[in-house]
Amino acid sequence: MNTRQIWQRFDFVLFAVVLLLCIFGVALISSAIAGNPTLEEHPQRQATFMIIGLVVLFLVAAFDYHIWTTLSKPFYIFVAALLLIVFIMGGERFGAARWLETGLVTIQPAELAKIAIILALASYFSVNIEKINNWVTIIRSLIITGGIVIWILLQPNLSTSIVIFVIWAAMLWISGLETKYILIMVGVAVLFLALSFAFDFPYLADYQKARITNFLQPDETARHGETYNVEQALISIGAGGWFGNGYGQGSQVQLRFLKIRHNDFIFSVLANEFGFVGTVIVVAALVFVIIRCFKVAQNAPDAYGALIAYGFGVLMGFQTIVNIGVNLRLLPVTGLTLPFISYGGSSLVSMLLGIGLVQNVHMRSQPRQRTTDSS
Repeated sequence: MNTRQIWQRFDFVLFAVVLLLCIFGVALISSAIAGNPTLEEHPQRQATFMIIGLVVLFLVAAFDYHIWTTLSKPFYIFVAALLLIVFIMGGERFGAARWLETGLVTIQPAELAKIAIILALASYFSVNIEKINNWVTIIRSLIITGGIVIWILLQPNLSTSIVIFVIWAAMLWISGLETKYILIMVGVAVLFLALSFAFDFPYLADYQKARITNFLQPDETARHGETYNVEQALISIGAGGWFGNGYGQGSQVQLRFLKIRHNDFIFSVLANEFGFVGTVIVVAALVFVIIRCFKVAQNAPDAYGALIAYGFGVLMGFQTIVNIGVNLRLLPVTGLTLPFISYGGSSLVSMLLGIGLVQNVHMRSQPRQRTTDSS
């Protein structure tokens, strides 16, 4: 296909849905800050990062995705170096050092790490697809994953580490891992969790242990901390009813009862102002994007392209489930963003970069030919 034919394959429906989600996210953040002077620049910053992310999307889509078979290793090393710098001199917030202050913008390299690991594993698994049911192949892929995760765990940032391990497990499974290997790995994971519970999670920071304790044994009388935030999130969701209180009119949001409302608990803002119907529409849009990624993976011309699209679909799906689960108090507080909606420049740019990769694979996939019965 020539360049014109390639761009004719650009998925404008996928792009339109993603763009609408991004614009809606900026608007929702603007309402969520509720006139707080310390946060007043956040909507403008998010809009700026949206524009940067859209430029990145088109740049990434423009060049054949096979170029990443060469660039994935330098990108992996670059992200690992950023994570190392964050570990040494990163800015600390909420008990963890995850941000790199550059003077102009604040970068969270862990968000880029999600894309870096998808590209690295897609490259590795596609080359070793015939040897996937081999412990050497599995352990090497785990080492590739661990080379990124170790620096994220040291921040400490357990939630992003879990996301990356989920991506690894999903990509390993889709590459053709046999059931017996899956059962062994599940058994090891269950044993690890059991020992963690028995020894009170010795590898977790105190605030991470508190989140688990608050989830399992919530203090209903608490007026501060994670329990209070989750309780206010549930009240906000319930107060929204079927159609919400209206944009900028949610009492829980505008009176600032709901904390961390522009990122971790943005779903509660959505429910408070737009109600059940509004949340269903937004969640349906996110599900559409996730399914579209899996469709691109299904129709990809090779294993490498399929693994890229599948890995990003898993990333989006897992983060969406976890963020909503936290807001509904079905999961412990994690700090994972709601894709395209939550405030966070690094997260938004990384997500749009991922969409660019999915578009790239789709644009270079041959359209299926309809067959007709000649008889």
